[in-house]
Parts: sequence; C-alpha cells; structure tokens
Amino acid sequence: MTDDAYLVLLDGTASTSTLGVPLAAVADIACLETPAVRAWLDAQGVTVSSPGLRLLPPEETSAIPEEAERLPVPLGDEELSRVRHHAAPEDVARLEEELLAYRSLVEGQEALLVRALAAGVPAHRVAELTGEDLAAVTALARR
Repeated sequence: MTDDAYLVLLDGTASTSTLGVPLAAVADIACLETPAVRAWLDAQGVTVSSPGLRLLPPEETSAIPEEAERLPVPLGDEELSRVRHHAAPEDVARLEEELLAYRSLVEGQEALLVRALAAGVPAHRVAELTGEDLAAVTALARR
C-alpha cells in the first residue's frame, strides 16, 4: 500500500467503476489547482467532470489496473476523510456521519462505536472520525 492518493483515468468497465470516487464528487480539493495536476488533466484530455476520472485513497491504490493512467496527489487529512466517506457504501457513510457527530453526543457514545464496528467500519476509521484512542476502539471491537 502507498501513502499517496491517486487520480486515475479508468476505462469505465463495471469492474473499475467502483474504485475510488468520481473526482467531481470531491472537486474542491487543493491539489487540483497545482500546475502538475492541471498539466496531467490537460495531457489526458479530461476535465474534473470526466466520467472515467476517479480519486482513490491510499488503501485502494493496489487495485488500479496496470494500464490505467495515474497520478499521485497529496491530500490533506480533511480531504482524505471526505474521499473515504464518498467511497464508503451508503450504510457505512451514514454511520460515518454519526461518528463525526460523536463528539457532541452526551449519551450513547459506546453504543454508536459498537454499532459502527459491527457494521464493518474499521477500528482505525472509527478512531479517526471520533477522536477516540485507537486502543480503546480496538478494545471495544474485541468484546
């Protein structure tokens, strides 16, 4: 796994259409204004709204097809969190929204953590979204 997110130009087949997120869904990321990204988009003949243009978080980059055009891009923590949120299945995305609101909860915090872990949200993602210590979240996952 790499630490870089990637802009990828995919051919649009069903097997690749689920990778990452369409760039248009998170088009307000800072790296889009860099000369390197602008030049790459121009060289590919695509725009931010092109259907085959996807943004993949680091954990998905191993699934990039060998022949796909790609460019590593730097993402800030908030940008990467948004990309992961958009890439998550709808039910997980709803839970992630609840996890983001977690810090303002007075009651039900542990129940929300347990529910998110049971739904398949990885412990590191739960910790990232809630601000909880990863060890505490992992301990809940083992219960």
